[in-house]
Amino acid sequence: MAPGPALVVGLGNPGPGYAETRHNVGFRVVESLATRAGGGRFGKHRSNADVLEGRLGGRRVVLAKPRTFMNLSGGPVAGLLKYFSVPAEELVVVHDDLDLGFGVVRLKRGGGEGGHNGLRSISGSIGTRDYLRVRFGIGRPSGRQDPADFVLKRFSATERKELELAVDLAADAVEALLADGLEPAQNRFHALSG
Repeated sequence: MAPGPALVVGLGNPGPGYAETRHNVGFRVVESLATRAGGGRFGKHRSNADVLEGRLGGRRVVLAKPRTFMNLSGGPVAGLLKYFSVPAEELVVVHDDLDLGFGVVRLKRGGGEGGHNGLRSISGSIGTRDYLRVRFGIGRPSGRQDPADFVLKRFSATERKELELAVDLAADAVEALLADGLEPAQNRFHALSG
């Protein structure tokens, strides 16, 4: 990654009613990163996101949580890229992923959205899919439960016991991505989880 600032966006839905849901794990990872980046509080930004600036992986970083609902994440992300003069290839989006088992962390650049409305909104708003993603596995629902309902449910009691460790692993992966680049981070973290 380039020496300029990187934008790390965690995806989720605003409000306390969504805070503990699977869909909000991106927020949790970015909140963990905020502590590592020197603490402080997220502040409201005119792009309709909560933002914290700091340093991670040896470089300047802007951490952000859009204040919109998940399927409208693209507007705030596009606004932040423009405001902070960050090219799309320096964007890192942390999001939940139904196609990975719980706690599995995968990193990639580009590709499809896999039915994820937050990613679809971002790709449409910034005009490219060529940005970095940190995928946090939440697993698939059992039986016939609608995936749209499943992502808005809280983690199970068993999952909650492991959640903080999994969030820390995803935060470690973001830091490695910023410090070392995609391929070295993939080599390290894809071997560690799942």
